[in-house]
Amino acid sequence: MKLSQGVEWGVHCAVALAQTAPGVSVSRRTLAERYALSEAYLAKHLKAMVSAGLLYAMTGPNGGFRLTRPPEQITVLDVVEAVEGGGPQFVCQEIRQRGTAALSPEHCLERCGVAIAMDEAKEAWRSSLSATTIADLVARLPAAARGRLGT
Repeated sequence: MKLSQGVEWGVHCAVALAQTAPGVSVSRRTLAERYALSEAYLAKHLKAMVSAGLLYAMTGPNGGFRLTRPPEQITVLDVVEAVEGGGPQFVCQEIRQRGTAALSPEHCLERCGVAIAMDEAKEAWRSSLSATTIADLVARLPAAARGRLGT
């Protein structure tokens, strides 16, 4: 499975925001500079995270972003779905009913093994990502990387 770089950016920004003091907002520019990212492109992903209810966006001189809830309550899957959307990663095209090896529809009443395997993999992947919170990722940071947002 291939995810956009926006997922990496969004998760890292959520981890960074989880390390700020309660009520403190961090500007888009600060987040972009922290990771040497395109501010304009990062804005798109931050906006998606706001729309998904993961971030608050404040305007004005002290504006910026902050988490909407404690990092223990935001999962990696939440961020992935905010950035990538919740659509299916695999869509079965029923190719077993096409071409020179085509099966008749009556032989295809059950879902094919490929679709079943992909669904099982998707569920395992979702389960793993939903079991990992932003707080878990903060805890995995090396001590030297903690709290270095510069705000």
